[in-house]
Amino acid sequence: MILSDISVDRPVFATVISLLLLAFGVMSFMELPLRQYPDISPPIVSVSTTYRGASATIVESKITRLIEDRISGIEGIKTLSSTSQDGRSNITIEFKITRDIDDAANDVRQRVSRLVNNLPEEADPPEISKVDTDDQPIMWLRFKADNMSRLELGDYAIRFLVDRLSSIDGVARIRTPGQTYAMRVWLNRQQLAARNVTVNDVERALRDENIELPAGRVESTEREFTVRIERKYRTPEDFAQLVIRQSADGHLTRLGDVAQVELGAADYRSEMQANRDIMIGIGIIKQSKGNTLEVARAIKKEVVAINKTLPVGASLAPMMDQSIFIEAAINEVYKTFAIAMSLVVLVIYLFLGSVRAMFIPAITVPVSIIASFIFLNIAGYSLNLLTLLALILSIGLVVDDAILVLENIYRRIDRGEPPLLAAYYGAREVGFAVIATTLVLVAVFVPIIFIEGETGRLFTEFAMAMAAAVVFSSIVALTLSPMLCSRILRKEGGDNQFHDQGIKILRVLEAGYMAVLNGLFKKPALIFVSLVPVIGLAYVLFTTLPSEFIPLEDQGRFFVIVQGPEGTSFNNMKRHMKDVEDDMMTLVDSGEASNVLSRVPGFGSAASVNSAFGIVDLVTWADRDRPAQEIRVELIRKLSQHPNIRAFVSMPRGIGGRTTSPIQFVLQGTDYEELARWRDLMMERARLYPGLTGLNSDYKSTKPQLLVDIDLVRAADLGVSVATIGRTLETMLGSRRVTTYIRGGGSAANPPSSSPPSSP
Repeated sequence: MILSDISVDRPVFATVISLLLLAFGVMSFMELPLRQYPDISPPIVSVSTTYRGASATIVESKITRLIEDRISGIEGIKTLSSTSQDGRSNITIEFKITRDIDDAANDVRQRVSRLVNNLPEEADPPEISKVDTDDQPIMWLRFKADNMSRLELGDYAIRFLVDRLSSIDGVARIRTPGQTYAMRVWLNRQQLAARNVTVNDVERALRDENIELPAGRVESTEREFTVRIERKYRTPEDFAQLVIRQSADGHLTRLGDVAQVELGAADYRSEMQANRDIMIGIGIIKQSKGNTLEVARAIKKEVVAINKTLPVGASLAPMMDQSIFIEAAINEVYKTFAIAMSLVVLVIYLFLGSVRAMFIPAITVPVSIIASFIFLNIAGYSLNLLTLLALILSIGLVVDDAILVLENIYRRIDRGEPPLLAAYYGAREVGFAVIATTLVLVAVFVPIIFIEGETGRLFTEFAMAMAAAVVFSSIVALTLSPMLCSRILRKEGGDNQFHDQGIKILRVLEAGYMAVLNGLFKKPALIFVSLVPVIGLAYVLFTTLPSEFIPLEDQGRFFVIVQGPEGTSFNNMKRHMKDVEDDMMTLVDSGEASNVLSRVPGFGSAASVNSAFGIVDLVTWADRDRPAQEIRVELIRKLSQHPNIRAFVSMPRGIGGRTTSPIQFVLQGTDYEELARWRDLMMERARLYPGLTGLNSDYKSTKPQLLVDIDLVRAADLGVSVATIGRTLETMLGSRRVTTYIRGGGSAANPPSSSPPSSP
């Protein structure tokens, strides 16, 4: 072999090749993104459209159906689903896994852009975005202060914390589901009617007057000035002086005459708590190619620096950290790698009985493994549990090439040849065998990349990592191994009692094996007869063992998704979520959980006020006796005791990244009433399954309802609020649904139930 000959003749050449592989391998390792598993999520594009004030039926007929008809013909669509709710339309398009997500998003934008003019004028333009599994926070930070309200916390976080955290390398964006300041105008219906002013008049005045217009510039021979028309409405008092209309006799109607203006929150229907404390959650979303561990470490370092600058009584601390599980899993893989390397070296020493021979594979195997990171970086793969597992398994294959060369050279030296000559001819004798073995292994692993679907995407990086390690091992075996053998190996002199004793034991085992084998050769029928029960037992075990795509993982946390009846108000949902939070807090009291995060409404574009979301962050695995799955089952039993809500406890998924139900069905029919009947029948049968933990249905109940038409004028005269009527009906009717229709409009004397306590 020319390569091995040059390496033996010129040891510097072989050394430089290995050093280059090491250098580029280490550099590639540092650049590789770190993930828990390979990215196998399908291309998903979402289309969200806001139509404020429109009912779900109008949204479906005027927006959702039009967009669905226009985009349904795009190439590569796997599934197309939509959700129409009051004021909002959400359409999710999942493409085939082979479709490029950027091209798919561009096709959707092009189709939707032709449809914008056909949508209602009051509707906002559709928002088209790519749904990425990396678009989930890897860490939640808790920001709280003893002397700040929830609104002040949100304003402080947006102004002083978001920019500092966003500037950290690897951070894509910051999620701050907190309340922000807004100027709120509470209209008085009686005053509007007395002055013959409509809501449209108020809205038109706000749009026309509360603006800043470009005014050009003023130029002179020496200087130049930019003219700015400054907006004069900044405080509630300023807005109260806003002129709504002028009567024929010159009387001015101002905003303060028909409404009360105050500085409040843009949306009061949002609340987030941690361990029952008022706080603001700050979610850290990393870049798709960012290293999770490095981003998490940088965030924690910045949090320490931020805490030194916060006002007295304020604190910022990590509350949920996804990197803890990933780091623990990766560290276990590294430990396994070290154990495997140690065992390989030990076995080589036991069989060869030479410390010098033991050092050669101890050097060549790590070089081959590290060099494989070069291919992973070039191919755009990531460093994850599967690629690291592939490299651990490849140790047994990688060491074969080095041992093949080492053993042949060691045999020639043991026969009396000089080390240089033995390395020269010994490497030549097995050179083609090394190449043939490498090609066979590559031919086994490479075809895995042609498997379609999630399985193919999942194991592509695994297979290519194995193939890369084997290819680099052959290069190292034909360059570094013969060079080291020619410089390190010597004919062993003297007695090695440890090695000699091991050889005697192996010879005894070999003799026993040969005796059994010779006996079986004389009775071949016995071998075939014994195969029948073995094959039968293997078939029984294969059919009875449970099968699943991925095993359950204890990542140290789980999610609680809460859904209330349709029409549940924000305040009512807060009461329901408080009951759920009490059940979750029992885990904190018992010491099995460290933090409990709850939010009303839940996360997501389709979340409404009748939904809520919770995260239970468990203590480290060494500090609790039960796995997360047992704790989850216990929490499910507690949450099932609440009759007015549906609560689902789900474990985070390592593969796919999104929290979904493991089994989902789609019912299709001609109308909703028929779907409801089949849905009830299906759910009734499904509840008979003993392993079922929860059922959810996206379609709302069509059972008989009580419709209550409330006249706000009469209610205001009697001093009765809508919330009081609703609570009374709920108490009387129990779990039956109540649909409320409000006749007339809100008034300053009787504002919506979501208004702040300071509102009139």
